[in-house]
Amino acid sequence: MVSTVGGFVSDLRIVLRARDFRRLYATRLTSQSADGVFEAGLASLFFFSPERAATATGIAVAFTVVILPYTLLGPFVGVVLDRYSRRQLLVRANLIRSVMVAVVAAMVLSGAVGLPLYVLVLVCLSVNRFVLAGLGAGLPHVVPTDELVMANAVSTTSGTVVALGGAGVAIAVRQVLGSGDPTDAVIVLLAACLYLASSATARTLGRDRLGPDDGDRQDWVGVPDAVRGVVVGMGAATVHLWQRRPAFDALAVVGGQRFAYGLVTVAMFLLSRATFADPADPDAGAVRLATAFVVSGAGFFTAAFVTPPIARRIRLETWIVICCLSAALLAAVFAATMTFAVALATGFAVGIAMQGTKISVDSIVQANTDDAFRGRAMSFYDMVFNITFVAAAGVCAAVLPADGRSPGLVVAVALIYLVTGLVYAVARRRDRGRGAPR
Repeated sequence: MVSTVGGFVSDLRIVLRARDFRRLYATRLTSQSADGVFEAGLASLFFFSPERAATATGIAVAFTVVILPYTLLGPFVGVVLDRYSRRQLLVRANLIRSVMVAVVAAMVLSGAVGLPLYVLVLVCLSVNRFVLAGLGAGLPHVVPTDELVMANAVSTTSGTVVALGGAGVAIAVRQVLGSGDPTDAVIVLLAACLYLASSATARTLGRDRLGPDDGDRQDWVGVPDAVRGVVVGMGAATVHLWQRRPAFDALAVVGGQRFAYGLVTVAMFLLSRATFADPADPDAGAVRLATAFVVSGAGFFTAAFVTPPIARRIRLETWIVICCLSAALLAAVFAATMTFAVALATGFAVGIAMQGTKISVDSIVQANTDDAFRGRAMSFYDMVFNITFVAAAGVCAAVLPADGRSPGLVVAVALIYLVTGLVYAVARRRDRGRGAPR
């Protein structure tokens, strides 16, 4: 473990020597910490207030309404990213979010928790597609290709950890100020301040530093043509990914893993509220859920330490298979016990497996796509990532009981991880002669 940590620190120093990587990294950290605070505030408002009891159907509908629209927006984001300064997009998107989230805080404080608030929240979260896709597409412009694994390990894992940390801060504020709409408004306003800080940080990068490159920049041919070009462009990106089979197969793994993770996530909402805590005490349920996500975040963070040195010793595709099979085993253990302590231990280990896979897949997709397609490829990635999660939420609405306790569903999760890993191993072995991920 000492050598692993030492290798991580050594590679971290190499990546952080790049000034523009540090700036992009800081932009990600402030933006995703704001995401964590904002989303925890929304969860407190909608799921853990005494007057708003959570159900599997309600959670599924919330995830669908929040995730699906901006997922469908994803292809349009990719076309913009291949035509417009990604740095400017990060600056303006975070600035717009800071304003909209401040309005959300005012609406919550006034007690206007209704359809207009839901629509505004939906728009706020939709803008996040531009930010995350821009961060992913811009990363190869600030680090060399041979450092992408380490850069992704630092960037995506740290982003996940600070998002969970932001959620932890929101929960702490709720514990200090007490539950209620005024407290939720304070939490949301804190998120607005962090979005503003992220916008200011992105401004420290050069306007064209994150691409697209002049030689690869797509032409604007007018808004109607650009809109019609979305379908054609995404079709071209799909063909591009299909021809780069390491990237295509890696995205298929993400879909399988994300579907399984979605099943567990919805179950944990209900288990935390109705099984692992007193159903009459929503604050205790919120703390249980926050604890589970923080422990899972520690697993994500650990993946940043272990993935880069592992990637130097074995192929990325081998590491992905190991992550899938490990997650399958751990989900089976949780299915056999269904206790909070085992849920925490399993969440930590599955966090390592999930983030280890994501770091690897990010690097494979970035290294195996041309820059002219990279924005659309990252948007396609987002679509896979989110649609599979929404589909899992729909399944949960149909099969989960009110208390979330369903060993059979967790067994299904274990089988999904297992089949995903085995199918990926067979597919990569078949295509290995066509080229390996870098």
